[in-house]
Amino acid sequence: MTQLLVVFAGLPGVGKSTLAGQVGVALGAPVLPVDPIERALARHGLTGHGSGLVGYDALAGLAEVQLGLGTSVVVDAVNPVAGARGLWLDLAARAGVPLRLIEVYCGDEAQLRRRVEARHGADPLAPTWEQVRQRGEEYEPLIGPRLVVDTTIAIDPLPAILRYLA
Repeated sequence: MTQLLVVFAGLPGVGKSTLAGQVGVALGAPVLPVDPIERALARHGLTGHGSGLVGYDALAGLAEVQLGLGTSVVVDAVNPVAGARGLWLDLAARAGVPLRLIEVYCGDEAQLRRRVEARHGADPLAPTWEQVRQRGEEYEPLIGPRLVVDTTIAIDPLPAILRYLA
């Protein structure tokens, strides 16, 4: 398969990490989540305005190293604004690899709330339902080529994702 930069986008709790992990296994590619980077920044007091883009920039640096080694890369991040998404467009152009964007959402708000609350209950550092709702209000629509996946549909999305990547 051709070397790719695969970028997942969508609110917390929609199922991005699960799908990113499955795609990483199928491609034999590293999965790079932004969450551990953002948590490390927060442990060092780097929070607030601008800290999110710092985490994304660090993630893009790690992805660039992997692409330079000739591997495909799967990025697992919310990618809520055009500024964050622009990093991936620039990186794909610099690395000379195709960018495949996969936007994941949960079409059932009650189910999404249950998922988010369960995750927060198991991990107090995971976002609360109110924080996810706030991010949803700030989420800028994605424009351009992408695959959109609704995780409430009872069909396994992995085959369609892999066809999109082929």
